[in-house]
Amino acid sequence: MDMRPTPFDHPDAVKLNDQVQLEYAERYEDEGDLTPLDPTMFRPPRGLYLLAYDPQGRPVATGGWRSQDENEEGYADGDAELKRMYVVPEARGLGLARRILAALEQDARDAGRTRMVLETGTKQPEAIALYTSSGYEPCAKFGYYREYESSRCFAKSLTRTPAGRMAGSTTEQTPNM
Repeated sequence: MDMRPTPFDHPDAVKLNDQVQLEYAERYEDEGDLTPLDPTMFRPPRGLYLLAYDPQGRPVATGGWRSQDENEEGYADGDAELKRMYVVPEARGLGLARRILAALEQDARDAGRTRMVLETGTKQPEAIALYTSSGYEPCAKFGYYREYESSRCFAKSLTRTPAGRMAGSTTEQTPNM
């Protein structure tokens, strides 16, 4: 898989974002995620947006992070928010989401962010399973969907202890996630 930083308004990113919006609309029986995203929010050093391509050059997975600071409701200073994680159905089960997640966490850590936060929903059990198996824990609700019953928010520390472990972790982390 070829994973590369890409502008959020790139045609391949727009295509996959449209696909995930359709999936949200089906799962939640509504219009999908209506929160507008400014394409500049993913620009380094305050964010990153990744696209993964299959060997034939087709875009098959996305994910991004953007900086959040304590002046926005529900966020803490140093937060990075995970956004637009998506894998096309035919590429699921290949570990792409986990690879993108690890790359985004590392990039946010390198940018000085101290915690990754995310919001997902109850009708996305595979997303919740990915995040909890990757060390994310439930946290106070934040952001646009914080008042929705189906909303679930998670957080993970991005700071390392002197021993090289992630804060709160009992297992060693590999140096190049």
